[in-house]
Amino acid sequence: MPRPTVRPGPSSSDVVPMGPVDWGLLVLLSVIWGGSFFFGKIAIAEIPPLTMVLTRVAIGAIVVALIARLNGIQLPLDRRLLSQFVVIALLSTVIPFSLIAWSQQHLPSGLSSILNAATPLFTVLVAQAFTRDEKLTAGRLIGVAVGFAGVAVMMGPALLGRLGGHELPAQLAAIGATVSYGFAAVYGRRFRGLPPLGVAMMQLICATVLLVPVAALFEQPWRLPVPSPHVIGALIGLGALSTGIAFVIYFRILGRNGATNISLVTFLVPVSAILLGALVLGEALEAREIAGFALIALGLAAIDGRPAKMLFGRRV
Repeated sequence: MPRPTVRPGPSSSDVVPMGPVDWGLLVLLSVIWGGSFFFGKIAIAEIPPLTMVLTRVAIGAIVVALIARLNGIQLPLDRRLLSQFVVIALLSTVIPFSLIAWSQQHLPSGLSSILNAATPLFTVLVAQAFTRDEKLTAGRLIGVAVGFAGVAVMMGPALLGRLGGHELPAQLAAIGATVSYGFAAVYGRRFRGLPPLGVAMMQLICATVLLVPVAALFEQPWRLPVPSPHVIGALIGLGALSTGIAFVIYFRILGRNGATNISLVTFLVPVSAILLGALVLGEALEAREIAGFALIALGLAAIDGRPAKMLFGRRV
């Protein structure tokens, strides 16, 4: 069997427009990642941030490794490829997960999701600087702005009023995570020639190895009391579902549809959370939430570009 290789950079023909299956996977990913804020908020009450992140990525690595083994997925471990996995582990997992976990000690999950929704903005800017085929267009810029406004409208003035003040360091940490996600989405394009299962497995294994000495040095997890059952359940959900399964879907969309499109999931995360509350818990939808949904839909349509092409004969 020929050994898979990593292509240094895809051409513009490699970035496929989002189709129905791609949009379906993006929505599924938003539901899974929406749960990460819920699980994380439960776990951080008893588990310090670095230990929580280490447990999360370790469980995720085990889940993906088992799935990869069942599918016969193996990757070559030459020095160059391994160093690239270390970089993507830092950018997509170690840095942002740690920043988000620390910020969740001080921020409500709703405000965290608003700040997380800035990811497409930073991804578009990073893609503009470092790619040839995902350049900034008027449609993308307008779409990102409208989508972010939709998230803000949907979450309401009460949360927006908490921006700044004594929570500013935690808010900056959450924004720092979105910047890291932006670089991760662009850097992760180089793995397009490899199976998504293998890429997810290796970056989670690398993240686990990187986090072990850091958590041991700063938090000494072996000295912590055994967490309560509901926290253990939250950690399992956070690791197996919101990390392991999520990263398999993430790298599949990234490899097929590009950095800008995968970043759109952060617009859909709060939408999924609110719709699940309405459908499962019977919570009422407010007018501002419906207005926010509409703005997000307009933003996604502008970034996708096909509605503009149908109306004006070209992408904006």
